[in-house]
Amino acid sequence: MKTPYRVMIVDDSAVIRGFLSRWLNEEADIEVVASAVNGAVALKEFEKHRPEIVVLDIEMPEMDGMTALPKLIEMDRDVKVIMASTLTLRNADISMKALAKGAADYIPKPESTRQADDKEIFHRDLVAKIKALGETRRRKLGEQTPPPVQPTRKELPPVASASGGLYKGANVELRPFRSNGLLPKALAIGSSTGGPQALFSLFEKLKGKLASIPVFITQHMPATFTAILAEHLSKIAGIPCREAVDGEKVENGHIYLAPGDWHMTVVKDGTDLKISLNQNPPENFCRPAVDPMLRSLDTVFGSRLLTVILTGMGQDGQKGCEQLAKSGGYVIAQDEESSVVWGMPGAVATAGLSNAVLPLTSIPGAIENALTGRPS
Repeated sequence: MKTPYRVMIVDDSAVIRGFLSRWLNEEADIEVVASAVNGAVALKEFEKHRPEIVVLDIEMPEMDGMTALPKLIEMDRDVKVIMASTLTLRNADISMKALAKGAADYIPKPESTRQADDKEIFHRDLVAKIKALGETRRRKLGEQTPPPVQPTRKELPPVASASGGLYKGANVELRPFRSNGLLPKALAIGSSTGGPQALFSLFEKLKGKLASIPVFITQHMPATFTAILAEHLSKIAGIPCREAVDGEKVENGHIYLAPGDWHMTVVKDGTDLKISLNQNPPENFCRPAVDPMLRSLDTVFGSRLLTVILTGMGQDGQKGCEQLAKSGGYVIAQDEESSVVWGMPGAVATAGLSNAVLPLTSIPGAIENALTGRPS
């Protein structure tokens, strides 16, 4: 029998603590071992119960979530903290800062627990995040974990990576890359859980090196959060980044971020390329989703699209990468060790669709090599 993931809920609302505890305790592989009314109480409860995952409210009396966050991580560097907040610009900005300071993920609270759809989405997302983060923690620590959600292929021996080393991760077979000698004309990035932190790190190292191409990002996030993420990325990358606008012309040296609740695609309009947004049904339970972005970019750029799939839950991006593989595009997947959750990059890697599986710290160099034509 697998031991349940141990969770602590920290929120000043007794109502929220109550319904979260009921929801989570209904899951066979989740157990709420503690709850706290603020950060100060949370530190004491954490010491007693040692939860693996903490759902941490931002705004609380006596000690708020941002104050408690580094103290919790100091007590256990492997604890997975999910920041929970109401969907406001201020809280979205605080959540981004929390991710940069060590929080594993965030989740917006529903505006009303009486709205069935809002409750269902919040419930589903919170349970999925807890299980994914709990599994990642236990794998890292070598502890017993419930069976992984993703199907696995047979064990393969270490294989040569496109960067010249060996990727020793299980179930990974790299797709050989046949260069046509032409440089990439665009960069596409897909990410979810852990994505903001990964994007911050990526663009910090790529500052000043992306002026020659457009960059397209789909990060699973609600609308308020994508606006704040774009602001942060614009400062870090040193080139304009904003939520994409329907009908705007695509320009080199610009980063286009899919706005929350909208799929982002790119279409040809004569000699120009333009952004096209839509609210077609969610794909992989997500809107925005990576797959529709990749499908459209493959149609426009084909083999001259460079794609990076970063940390995230689920399999969004896999089908898009299947199309890219047929076109001969170059695909980099983040490796398991550096991913907060190895769902999206793992799905691409284990399906044999990636040309390289790299730690996050090596991906900026691989991107620069591809853009300059240097051998990698």
